[in-house]
Amino acid sequence: MTQSTQETRSLDQQREEFTRRRLIATPIAGMIAWIIIGISSFFLSPFALSMLFFAATGAIVYLGMFISKFTGENFLDKSRPTNSFDALFFYTVGMSVLVYAIAIPFFLIDYSSLPLSVGILTGLMWLPISWIIQHWIGYFHAIARTAAVVLVWYLFPEHRFLAVSVVVVLLYAVTIPVLEIRWRRMHRDNVSAC
Repeated sequence: MTQSTQETRSLDQQREEFTRRRLIATPIAGMIAWIIIGISSFFLSPFALSMLFFAATGAIVYLGMFISKFTGENFLDKSRPTNSFDALFFYTVGMSVLVYAIAIPFFLIDYSSLPLSVGILTGLMWLPISWIIQHWIGYFHAIARTAAVVLVWYLFPEHRFLAVSVVVVLLYAVTIPVLEIRWRRMHRDNVSAC
């Protein structure tokens, strides 16, 4: 699609196109990464667990790209029309990556701060996603994640990696089905309208 074709579509039209997407590939990738972190917390040393944490959370976007081929989202599909909200989504991913500038200095002082800082700061990308798709699930995910991560981080000081992982995984276990139901309902309504 040419640049002029994109310019003829309003932002409202592009938002509607983005909203019709399934949006579960990246949450599934996040869930997998946090499951790996949680399980690894049982047997890895603090240093090894921290390195795995960086690798797993850093790989979420790439794993999401891979999973998107199986969910029908195919992030790398070059034939799909350019959409300004794709760019906004990737900026939120970039924002999450920049968060490591906060997480790393605290990690160097106390390695157990890692699940707190990354768990909260990377969850913030759900706020703009919720606004884009005009659905409550992103707001719920970001707010519940922030509150629950802080709570378990204080309640379980000896098991912070595990406790935060459990919180994030449970929130994904709610978020992914809600996104899927939203998507199926939207497509069912579109078929009914035809």
